[in-house]
Amino acid sequence: MQAVLTKTQNDMAEIFTLLEEADNNTKNEVENSIVEMGASIVEALVLCLKNLTGLARGIAAMSLIRIGQDAIAPLRHEAMRNKDFAWVADYLISEIECK
Repeated sequence: MQAVLTKTQNDMAEIFTLLEEADNNTKNEVENSIVEMGASIVEALVLCLKNLTGLARGIAAMSLIRIGQDAIAPLRHEAMRNKDFAWVADYLISEIECK
């Protein structure tokens, strides 16, 4: 499972890098495709989110918010493991829960 997660995370990082130069329609299509993957992509998104910046970080964060409830447990888990990530997780969870 860890090998699959690592490959998925690497693939996601590559996709996010390519998005920096993509047009808005492409960015929207990619985000929609990520969201359609649902719970299966959440852990990779959470791990990628820790290393992303700029537009890529925004797309990953928005994708997690749009995925919704399935993102909460992995966000909480990573926040407990990494205190520097806790504020990001707390913010995203509050957006998901509409608080």
